[in-house]
Amino acid sequence: MKFVILTGMSGAGKSTALKIMEDIGYFCVDNLPIALIEKFAELVNVSGGELQKAAVGVDIRSGQALDELQNVLDELNQTGIDFDILYLDSADEVLVKRYKETRRTHPLAAGERVDKGIQKERRRLEFLRKQADYIVDTSNMLTRELKAELEKIFVQNQDYKNLFVTIVSFGFKYGIPTDSDLVFDVRFLPNPYYVEGLRAKTGNDREIQDYVMQYSEAGQFLDKLEEMVKFLIPYYITEGKTALVISIGCTGGKHRSVTLANGLFERLKNQKEFGIKIDHRDIQKDALRNK
Repeated sequence: MKFVILTGMSGAGKSTALKIMEDIGYFCVDNLPIALIEKFAELVNVSGGELQKAAVGVDIRSGQALDELQNVLDELNQTGIDFDILYLDSADEVLVKRYKETRRTHPLAAGERVDKGIQKERRRLEFLRKQADYIVDTSNMLTRELKAELEKIFVQNQDYKNLFVTIVSFGFKYGIPTDSDLVFDVRFLPNPYYVEGLRAKTGNDREIQDYVMQYSEAGQFLDKLEEMVKFLIPYYITEGKTALVISIGCTGGKHRSVTLANGLFERLKNQKEFGIKIDHRDIQKDALRNK
């Protein structure tokens, strides 16, 4: 028997997640009244019953009844019914942007700005976030990436890392990524852009990598950055942080930043404490501008 309570912030992708859960074989019910959750869990828990895997969506739409959910969770624990809490989250600025794009009103805004409703919602849901077995930050996730993460947890039964690290290469002339947590400037290194035959290539090409890494400063930078990130991450995990964006920038985001972002990714990709991905945000922008 597998019973999942799917919750989290409005706009973080719960509806999409429920559809994904259905696709992987879960019987899903959204916005079930709080008073019925225990009965539903008991139905799923019946040995040999039709329902062996179920997920129930619970969020701020439950209104004041949400305050009773803690009692329901306590009852489930006392009766020995196993359940997991999956909590979907996103950065405040991402949630605000999503609300503006869909022209929806936040359920707790009550005529105020969206960010005020988000703050109220965070306070109301904090007790669930603290108890969550899995916290998935969807700030930078595409639907297919969310699907892959949920399949890791509920299909492949892999150990899930609540902290997800994104390494971003970027060009300063296109602006610093707004969701950056840590920003590093590698414009102190010689620029391959001015070397004949290298301008059109990128940090994904061996010629650029060899050019950048021939300078001892590049290797020293990676050594110190790797050491600092490995030092910081356990503290971020303890704090409950779920997403860390490390941005590495050069002038155009094509050569030096890509090379060093790739280098950091290679050094961190086998760590077991966190998930990781890489994004070269501006790698093609020079080519598009020169057309």
